[in-house]
Amino acid sequence: MSVPVSDDGKTGAPGAGLDRRALAAVSVTVLAWASAFVVIRDAGRYFDPGALALGRLLAGSLVLGAVWLARGEGWPPRAAWPGIAGTGVLWFGVYMVTLNWGERHVDAGTAAMVVNIGPVVIAVLGGWLLREGFPRRLLAGLAVSFAGAVIVGLSESGGGSASLLGAGMCLLAAVSYATAVVGQKPALRHASALQVTTFGCFIGTLATLPFAGQLVTQTTAAPVSATLMVVYLGVVPTALAFTTWAYALTRTTAGRMGATTYVVPAIVVLMSWAFLGETPRPLAYLGGALCLAGVAASRGRARPAAPEPSAPEPGAAEPGAPKPVAGQAAGHPVSR
Repeated sequence: MSVPVSDDGKTGAPGAGLDRRALAAVSVTVLAWASAFVVIRDAGRYFDPGALALGRLLAGSLVLGAVWLARGEGWPPRAAWPGIAGTGVLWFGVYMVTLNWGERHVDAGTAAMVVNIGPVVIAVLGGWLLREGFPRRLLAGLAVSFAGAVIVGLSESGGGSASLLGAGMCLLAAVSYATAVVGQKPALRHASALQVTTFGCFIGTLATLPFAGQLVTQTTAAPVSATLMVVYLGVVPTALAFTTWAYALTRTTAGRMGATTYVVPAIVVLMSWAFLGETPRPLAYLGGALCLAGVAASRGRARPAAPEPSAPEPGAAEPGAPKPVAGQAAGHPVSR
């Protein structure tokens, strides 16, 4: 597998950490996607899952299309289209519909926890199909962060039994986006982050067009605030966040990028408290701390192995051995 090289010489090789630009990009992504869980939960009162997904994708396509035209990047190369098509159908299409559906039956914290099973699938598929390997620190970080995500989800569910249908939809969303990420990584070797995101969004919009009738009817009946939520989902968590995600993915591995999304449940808890008046339970703080600890562990670099002492060259004197006298040839004894 060819390894993308960043502007400052860093690569996306397994074990490489996130450079500053990639870290800034993925930070924007994580914050925007966390906010999406809260907004989807609220906007879902007025829009059905398919209509909400289509409205979000239409807004995102308009913004991305305008930026793409302004930058004049042109059409993606043919080699990038399989990954772009997979991203469009699975991530922009299936993921958004199933997540919207799931959040009709489970709260935002539980949805974030279930969706964050996805990075486990990313790490496994990335290590297998993309040959990124399975570094011990990455696997350890995934385990710790997943435990934190489970604690956050359980704390936010209030100990009650979540809807089986809602959990199943969120699980399907997780598998869909994880599979799309693994397919997106090779596409980014041939096309820019903007091209992959823009045309993926276009394809997702086409895939959700059957919900156009619902969108028109429900937009007419919904309050303006709900419609603005749909526009926000398209502009920020979709157009902006998917582009910054793709940019960061070109500068590191799919498995390491997937691990960074484990902080989303903790941020969802804070945003729910700030905007929806939901008070986080003590377990949520513990889970959030574990999420952050796991991400930090997965991003760390393994210590290089200590070099083994090299064998002495022929004729090299061992410590404590007498130095050769003048006229002695290296490796040969002195005549007595």
